[in-house]
Amino acid sequence: MAGLKKELNLLGVFAIATGTTLSAGFFLLPGLAATQAGPALIIAYLIAAIPMIPAMFSVIELATAMPKAGGMYYFMDRTLGPIFGTIGGIGTWLALVLKVSFALIGMGAYINLFFPGTQGIIIAVVLALLLGILNIFGAEKTGKLQIYLVAGLLIILTAFISGGIPELRSVNFKGFFDAGADSIMATAGLVYISYVGITKVASIAEEVINPERNLPLGVILSLTVSIIIYVLGTTVMVGVLPMDKLAGNLTPVSSAAKIFWGKTGSVIVAIAALFAFVSVANAGTMSASRYPLAMSRDHIMPNLFKKLSKYGTPINGIISTVFVIILILIFLNPMKIAKLASAFQLLMFSLACLGVIIMRESKIESYDPGYFSPLYPWMQILGIIFPFYLIFQMGLLPSLFTLGLILIGSLWYFYYAKNRVERQGAIYHVFERLGKQMYSGLDTELRGILKDKGFRKGDPFEEVVMNSTIIDLQDKMQFEDIVKLAAEKLQKLVPLSADKIEERILEGTRIGATPVTHGFALPHFRASEIENSEMILVRCLNGVNIKLYDPITHNVEEEQTVTAIFFLVSPENDPTRHLRILAQIAGRVDQKDFAEEWQSASDELELKESLLHNSRYLSLSLSKNDNSNKLIGKTIEEIKMSDSCLLALIRRNDKIIVPQRTTILKEDDRITVIGEPKCMAKFNDIYGKNVNNK
Repeated sequence: MAGLKKELNLLGVFAIATGTTLSAGFFLLPGLAATQAGPALIIAYLIAAIPMIPAMFSVIELATAMPKAGGMYYFMDRTLGPIFGTIGGIGTWLALVLKVSFALIGMGAYINLFFPGTQGIIIAVVLALLLGILNIFGAEKTGKLQIYLVAGLLIILTAFISGGIPELRSVNFKGFFDAGADSIMATAGLVYISYVGITKVASIAEEVINPERNLPLGVILSLTVSIIIYVLGTTVMVGVLPMDKLAGNLTPVSSAAKIFWGKTGSVIVAIAALFAFVSVANAGTMSASRYPLAMSRDHIMPNLFKKLSKYGTPINGIISTVFVIILILIFLNPMKIAKLASAFQLLMFSLACLGVIIMRESKIESYDPGYFSPLYPWMQILGIIFPFYLIFQMGLLPSLFTLGLILIGSLWYFYYAKNRVERQGAIYHVFERLGKQMYSGLDTELRGILKDKGFRKGDPFEEVVMNSTIIDLQDKMQFEDIVKLAAEKLQKLVPLSADKIEERILEGTRIGATPVTHGFALPHFRASEIENSEMILVRCLNGVNIKLYDPITHNVEEEQTVTAIFFLVSPENDPTRHLRILAQIAGRVDQKDFAEEWQSASDELELKESLLHNSRYLSLSLSKNDNSNKLIGKTIEEIKMSDSCLLALIRRNDKIIVPQRTTILKEDDRITVIGEPKCMAKFNDIYGKNVNNK
């Protein structure tokens, strides 16, 4: 299945998360919040951020474990099952669409400051079409626009806060808590929608470069910056504008700026507001369009939404999202409806916190987030309970709207999706621990995600490969005979007998735990006695016969011939690292050039290099005629290398040498260097021919 292109870096993640947050919540809602809470609207904004913290940590954990398009839909589907996924997907998509419409309409209030009587609806529709077209051209271009918009927005808001703080009037803060606790909490529920954009970047996690690093950093940084700006910004609005001028004001930021900067300041802040509204509409369109794609992949939506444009974007998802936005702009009042969507967002974040508990308690070994939420499970318990309190405080209508979205999602699932879906969520793994049903397909899917995610810093994949033992056979053999040979080699590396190793490998094969694909097999197991991962690489060009068993009946289903077997054993206490190593092997085996390189390798070093073929390793033959001559005659300790690089092996006169600090490099030596991509690129620039590998 075609995947989305990874084009978003840390700055792109931050810009999208921040751009969906600092919009109507800052430029429009403070005036409405002031009518309920008075000066205490500042506290309301701070309280509203509290339920976002556990939701943020939970969504980050789920997104780094499952960086796939669809965000909340995907998480709900894989944790609570497809009916909750359907409800979450349709509801969150609609809530996002309403938020985008809300932002586009919100522009009208600020545009009217300069052009009274302007038809805001027409401008909003045109802008929706333009943003839809931009989104079709890819996440990279959309992300770049987002970065420019957010950069301009943050510069102006920083200036607004800096200019407003000296103008604060203490008289405007009198009667700070007169509105009462109930009104303040209800206002917190109203302005909570200001923060929900923070986690919307999870819906485009599949397009994030290095999601295990960039998602947590980008989202946490975005929430931190947003809270600071909301609290300081609303403090300036309250402190500068008398309450009778702030309450009900639809352009409170511009009105405040006009007091201490004059008309010019009002214009500058209005420009910032336009940046904000365009930013949230851009990022919201991008996020929303990924929901139909993710749901169609799982047969919950029609297959037409799977289609990607030549730019690698979900073109039908974008078109349908923009079409619905335009319908809402023309026929409905998104200013009113979007506020109701805040209650549904609260429900989804509560379920995201529950999802983390379910995933952890399911004990699925392939659940491997790059970021673990702190204070588990208390953080999640708070995140489950607090949103319901805010929903209750918001009143009857938001609750009814949430129930309506649940009803729509449920009807769609039962009348369209139920007979097309054959999976259950991780909650069944929790039941399995109590002796009930389990859906094993989720574990398989998560293992596939491990392969897509790639390396994690500290993973010893290259070291395991370079230290592996090679068995190169000429005659065709049976799998059981190969296992005996491998067990004899492994018993010298791990504190287990050959008989015990042989027993564990054959048992794993009988229960269906040995992957066999593209003519390659990966027998593996973990044991508490093992301290480090070890591997045996077996090449048998004439073939090895391996029997494939039915994992339920243990009867032989078929027999296949493979040309390579990779035996991997690892410590019991680190299952996800073991699975990531397996995933890297499987990912390399799936590549078209692997079989040819494996079969044509002339020695042990080339066999290992064929498995390592990626940006984290470099192979150079030292010659006096190119840049590598700088290495000839030097000892290993004389070569300037980063700590993240290692000269792992030397091939000299058909012999493999494990280098020591005092080893001197000679002409015609072939060296293999492994390490982080940046380090490898730098090493290649200095000593290489600017060509990686053979």
